[in-house]
Amino acid sequence: MAVALIGAVLDDGAVLGDVPAHPTADPRDKAYARHLAYGTLRWFSALDWLALQLLQKPLKQKDRDIHRLLLLGLFQLWKDRTAGHAAVNETAGCARKLGKRWATGLVNAVLRRFQRERGELLGRLEQRDERFAHPEWLLSALQRDWPGQWQEIVEANNRAAPLWLRIDARASSEEVTENLRAGGLEVDGHPCAPEAARVEPARPVRDLPGFDAGRVSVQDPAAQLAAGLLDCTPGDRVLDACAAPGGKTGHLLERYPDIDLLALDRSEVRLEQVRDNLQRLDLSKRAELCVADAARPDTWWDGRPFDRLLLDAPCTATGVIRRHPEIKWLRTPSQVEEAVSLQTRLLDALWPLLKPGGMLLYATCSVLAAENREQAAAFIERHDDATANLPELDWGLASGPGRQILPGDKEMDGFYYARVQKQA
Repeated sequence: MAVALIGAVLDDGAVLGDVPAHPTADPRDKAYARHLAYGTLRWFSALDWLALQLLQKPLKQKDRDIHRLLLLGLFQLWKDRTAGHAAVNETAGCARKLGKRWATGLVNAVLRRFQRERGELLGRLEQRDERFAHPEWLLSALQRDWPGQWQEIVEANNRAAPLWLRIDARASSEEVTENLRAGGLEVDGHPCAPEAARVEPARPVRDLPGFDAGRVSVQDPAAQLAAGLLDCTPGDRVLDACAAPGGKTGHLLERYPDIDLLALDRSEVRLEQVRDNLQRLDLSKRAELCVADAARPDTWWDGRPFDRLLLDAPCTATGVIRRHPEIKWLRTPSQVEEAVSLQTRLLDALWPLLKPGGMLLYATCSVLAAENREQAAAFIERHDDATANLPELDWGLASGPGRQILPGDKEMDGFYYARVQKQA
């Protein structure tokens, strides 16, 4: 199952969390397969370098499943808590299950050699950039954009993220917290996001007390900051321009019961996620949902201006790598350029829809300057009636006209916010 999951990501470009595991497998086996796949993808380039040192010659493309099996075994021996003999024997035995009995001895020999030469191999790895487990282009971009913090970013990206929930602002926080603890979970709050609750141990969302009833939603504290920054008042007309999957949409409606909210997404399938989330939160009647391209207001806008505009822009998602390690291996420099171009078009298309005196909140879950501080600064430079208007904050780093949260800062995902006011 883990080999198949990794293949779906690397061969088909799938998001790991969206790939279904074997339908008839035991839930514990499914969970362990995902654990192995996440760990192997998190350390992929380092594991790949180790495998190439241990093989007499690289495996052929048609045997990439065996190569990935080796990476799974090396991950278990190096970074996981699997007993050494179990990692070697079960991984080698898996070659037979893949229909390649010839590879059983090869996998066994490679993994046992790693056990014998572990210290020397890891010492050599420490002298190479592969130890950072990031593609060369991304590592270079982080070093350029964050010369004083890039190593902290890389280390945070290589750690699994905690499970953060958002407690419904309409509910009693104390009651919801007690309900979570009664369900066997440890619960802690967050200093910057009043509705955030960290829970341990992590478990499937449907097993979380209060989830089906809409009392809790899965959302990182960094994403929860958007609602407060938008600072809505009763009667405000609000646009959530790229709403899917609906986390911020739901939070806005929980926080501000008297706003008039329009939520857009250009994908009907993704907008259905927003609809499902709002239904679970008992908020489906409180927002208007529209399948539309936010960059083309002429196809959907009714001419009534907005008081508040949230642009949670499509981006490279380089701030959430700790949750989605496959991002490292799926993103390319050309995709960064495409994201920057789309963000620019969205900002320029939406700005005329904002009332004089209104505010636009630009947000990404990226850590790249091109998508964040450079994008926001260029937008303000292009528009004479735009002024940066971010208040004093106790989180993140000043970055151009906005603030950047780096991955792992106060246990948050990487996020960027710039708030821009339109001249009255």
